[in-house]
Amino acid sequence: MTKFLSAFTKSIHNFCRDDDGAQVVEYALIIAVVSIALVLALQGLTANGGGFATFITRVTTCLTGTAACV
Repeated sequence: MTKFLSAFTKSIHNFCRDDDGAQVVEYALIIAVVSIALVLALQGLTANGGGFATFITRVTTCLTGTAACV
């Protein structure tokens, strides 16, 4: 019984020291911050005239040179 209790205590101790899940949480937080920054940047780019489709049209127009860039 003492061996079982010692092994059980050791496995509980190892489980408490395990920090593999911390990396997953860190990556999730980084992804969340980048996503929020991307949404805010897109809102800032499209705020002056209509929406994302208008923004893409403006970028396409500027890159193809079919009209003046505004």
